[in-house]
Amino acid sequence: MAKLFRAVIMGPPGSGKGTISERIAQRFGLTRLSSGDFIRENIAANTDAGVLAKTYIERGLLVPDHVMTRLLLPRLEEMTRHSWLMDGFPRTLAQAEALNSTCDLDLVISLNIPYETLKERLSDRWIHPASGRVYNMGFNPPHVQGRDDISGEPLIQHDDDKPEALVARLRHYKDVAKPIIDLYKSKGILHTFSGTETDRIWPYINSLLSTKIPSTSQTDTQCIPMP
Repeated sequence: MAKLFRAVIMGPPGSGKGTISERIAQRFGLTRLSSGDFIRENIAANTDAGVLAKTYIERGLLVPDHVMTRLLLPRLEEMTRHSWLMDGFPRTLAQAEALNSTCDLDLVISLNIPYETLKERLSDRWIHPASGRVYNMGFNPPHVQGRDDISGEPLIQHDDDKPEALVARLRHYKDVAKPIIDLYKSKGILHTFSGTETDRIWPYINSLLSTKIPSTSQTDTQCIPMP
């Protein structure tokens, strides 16, 4: 059995993490894991962690570290026989350290996108709240304006995607991401990709992963169950 491959993708809001994650999963057969999906699933299932997360989300607050790790780490422990790519976690140094104590990552992708590009993308971004599906009026619009393609339900624009909130949101990401990036850089597993168009960044990511995934050794690396 080939060695399992575990990767994380990082980037500010609007950087194209979701699109690139889907391409990686399809191209290389990795299971795509999304922190947003986990949160929605736990809220829908009314789990203890989901109920707790919902109390923060309804107040417009970020879900704190201890809740995020409670949501995510048990799921990773179930993935010991799967290669995966994580999108949306870790978002703080504490989450990165918790993940590090559980799993050995092989690669971290960091997307470095100019502020003006992010501003343009986010101002055109609309979301289907129940599923997390994201639309961009510029390059990925819904079939019917203002409606989700699958459910037909209304789309919304998050308050923090609006121009007046963007500067603070992006500055916050930069502040919290820096120590995580420094951590992964010190481990020698960080790879940063810069650009303004996902289609132009993708070939470089594809090329990198093509050299990393097939060359893995024959020994499994597993996530360690938390005590």
